[in-house]
Amino acid sequence: MLKLKARELQEFLDAKAEQYETSAFLDDDPIQIPHRFSLPQDQEVIGLLSATIAWGNRKSIIRSALRICALMDEAPYQFVMEHQKTDLKRMEGFVHRTFQADDLRFFIQGLRQLYLNAPTLETAFYHPEGMAAGIEKFRREMFKTPHAQRSEKHISSPAKNSAAKRLNMYLRWMVRSNQKGVDFGLWQQIKPADLYCPLDVHSGRAARKLGLLKRKANDWKAAEELRQSLVKLDPQDPVKYDFALFGLGVFEKF
Repeated sequence: MLKLKARELQEFLDAKAEQYETSAFLDDDPIQIPHRFSLPQDQEVIGLLSATIAWGNRKSIIRSALRICALMDEAPYQFVMEHQKTDLKRMEGFVHRTFQADDLRFFIQGLRQLYLNAPTLETAFYHPEGMAAGIEKFRREMFKTPHAQRSEKHISSPAKNSAAKRLNMYLRWMVRSNQKGVDFGLWQQIKPADLYCPLDVHSGRAARKLGLLKRKANDWKAAEELRQSLVKLDPQDPVKYDFALFGLGVFEKF
């Protein structure tokens, strides 16, 4: 563990967050995919799909997300809302690790139902009791669409103690300000203060070395513990430190 006083720790992490939250972050990150679009609903749709497949090699993630864009005629929201059953046949053969054509078709159909009920996906995620409840709400709403049981693993559950890394990353994209040109700031009901850090092997390692996290497993309990540590540093925007932890873990091998 790196021994830093509270003030030194905050200054260190503030500097690292400032260093990594720049437009250069887009170059190698899946968040570049929704940045290809200007329509907010396109950003919501392709953002969710890109985040959902965001595990493994980042170049591979980006390639697969670009293929999804092409399969959706470079108009994700329009495709979701106007596709016919025959259009979904083109998804056959799509694979990104364990995310397959049936999963992609389910997401497209599920998102259409969500948009028929509300103009933004924020409605499906918002819950007054916080993001754990909000993610569970999103799961319930999506699972109203007929689907294979195997598809459920692609929407993580905090109630089952998953860290829900990819969904927390997506929520960061949609909620945090676009002032730095990285996140989008599309949603207003969910606040940056409500968010959880996307916890993975890299950010977890950096957080433990800095004394922000003691729990060894990268699960929801660890995400809760890390959130409590980050809220002390910035109660209004604790997840800005995702950039610091990710940058330290991935780029600096901290």
